[in-house]
Amino acid sequence: MRFPHKVPVGIGVLFAVVWIGILMSSCSLASEGVPSLAEIIERYGDREPELWGEDIPGMVRTFEPEGKQVALTLDACGGPHGSGYDEKIIEMLREYGVRATLFLNARWIEANPEIAADLASDPLFVIANHGWQHKPCSVTGRFAWGIEGTKSLAEACREIERGAGAVRKLTGKRPRFYRSGTNFYDEVAVAVAQDLGMMVTGWSVLGDEGATLSPEKVAERVLGAKPGRIILCHMNQPGSGTAEGLTEAVPRLLDKGYRFVTLDDVFWGKAEERPSF
Repeated sequence: MRFPHKVPVGIGVLFAVVWIGILMSSCSLASEGVPSLAEIIERYGDREPELWGEDIPGMVRTFEPEGKQVALTLDACGGPHGSGYDEKIIEMLREYGVRATLFLNARWIEANPEIAADLASDPLFVIANHGWQHKPCSVTGRFAWGIEGTKSLAEACREIERGAGAVRKLTGKRPRFYRSGTNFYDEVAVAVAQDLGMMVTGWSVLGDEGATLSPEKVAERVLGAKPGRIILCHMNQPGSGTAEGLTEAVPRLLDKGYRFVTLDDVFWGKAEERPSF
């Protein structure tokens, strides 16, 4: 691509770097069988979102269970106040052989590389995409819980893809499940995530309200889960009541005949039948 005449050298270099980055990103996405940013903009550039929230058409919030199945999902949000590790939760899950889907933010992976690698190597767990900067997934900059969402199609794609890239680097596979920061979306962003190969995953049991509930409340909510429900808790706040609450609830659910499954288990079947990206 030609640069206009008389462009200052610094601006020209910056423009070139940005353009090369876009080209490399587009080539990388194309090699993985997902649309490029240019294709996303062509599809959705003229669409104005009308919906905003945690229950947008196209999201997954429940599943069709086989018997008494529930899916535990744990978020690790990353960032200055979100990169902790609640080891007690993982130790308990391993003790009872409980499967779970772990939504890891790119910044959390960067802050905890050895822990992330250990989790990714454990067959009990499926690693999913919790984005890059933990932003609500919007194409217009909508806010949720005081956090500004992504402001455009390009920003939404970057938030999703940088998270996906971190997971792929960790596991060797492109993630199939995505949950945004705050779990808020508009319908255009949901469609974009789906086009990028992500199953947008919400919740039907809010287990710890962002790791703010007491152990007793966490246990009460998790114990109230019915078959086919997706439970959302957090594994990045070791000072919260989440670990104690889960340690109370999980064995009791197991005693009642419940089985914990990953999202891969219920949406993709046996491991050998799952698609590989």
